[in-house]
Amino acid sequence: MTHHSYLRRALELARTHSRSGMNGPFGAVVVRGGEIVGEGWNRVVETSDPTAHAEILAVREAARTLGSHDLSGCVLYSSCEPCPMCLSAIYWAHIAELHFAATQEDAAAAGFDDALILSELAQKWEERRVPAHQALAREGAEVLEEWTRNPRRVPY
Repeated sequence: MTHHSYLRRALELARTHSRSGMNGPFGAVVVRGGEIVGEGWNRVVETSDPTAHAEILAVREAARTLGSHDLSGCVLYSSCEPCPMCLSAIYWAHIAELHFAATQEDAAAAGFDDALILSELAQKWEERRVPAHQALAREGAEVLEEWTRNPRRVPY
């Protein structure tokens, strides 16, 4: 299969699963070694889960299929340019490459606008719309320090 074939599969998932109007028009597949190891489509409304984006679900399935949180060597194909959350998941999973069809601008025109999130991420905590408050800083740092000393830890 070619890059276009995998991208068309992501588009097919988006189209098929959004026809009812219940799911958003997004699909994604994760490929490793020429084999699809994960698929996902937007299921936010269907599952009442704001994180149930196509890319997140495809990454989760790929991780289960491969038995690893590390998806190095995998390629993700998405029907649309990933949102900030999904892009973060792609980086956390160590996915090697990303291919997408529609752009962020196309998504915004369809009512899926990430501009607020992107602008918020560029702000300092005290300037963001969602108030954030730090407390117990030393205790929080101690948990992290403890983890770094744990000889059984699995870095990721």
